[in-house]
Amino acid sequence: MQTKTLFRTAALIGSAALSIALVMTPASARKAEKGVESAHQPQVSRTDFVFDVASGSDGALGDAEARRLSAWFDALGLRYGDHVTLAGAKGMAGVRDGVGEIVGRYGLLTEGDAPVTAGSPPAGSIRVVVSRSTAAVPGCPSWRDRTMDDLAGAQGDDYGCAVATNLAAMVADPQDLIRGRSTTTDLRTATGSRAIQTYQNQTPTGAGGLQVMSAGGK
Repeated sequence: MQTKTLFRTAALIGSAALSIALVMTPASARKAEKGVESAHQPQVSRTDFVFDVASGSDGALGDAEARRLSAWFDALGLRYGDHVTLAGAKGMAGVRDGVGEIVGRYGLLTEGDAPVTAGSPPAGSIRVVVSRSTAAVPGCPSWRDRTMDDLAGAQGDDYGCAVATNLAAMVADPQDLIRGRSTTTDLRTATGSRAIQTYQNQTPTGAGGLQVMSAGGK
């Protein structure tokens, strides 16, 4: 009886060790990242929304089409970070200007060439394309190696998730994570210098002399 018990205990220990090894193998088999740059980086995806507006009899954007376009923008929740482009606008300056005026009410400008979309706008129409990008960090957070000992001096599997996720959540225009911004524009220079100019023009706190105070509080 005692011999059977020992064999049974050994079998249980062996099966437990095998199950632990099977659980730990996938995590331990991943590539060991030993640098300071996280393997988790924001990934940007883009969605294009299209809307065709027709030209009026006078070649301009009619009131009915303008209201339809505004309602579409409201339904999309058009905001900073969206990119509005036009397709088929050649020779239709009146409609293009009308669309640009409506887009300007949302604090945006129409930009360059529109991305390729399915089909073409009908004759006498302009296709308005709103491109919206989102940033996310797939696989975060990750706790696969939380209970494991790191014997290789590598990053934890969750290393960098917080920074990358916060960056993806806070960036106003996710396309900036791909293309960045030029440093040669006048607007960027003026914006960057504004805080410095405000600091330099601020009157020193001691310019008005010292305040006279008495022990009695008067």
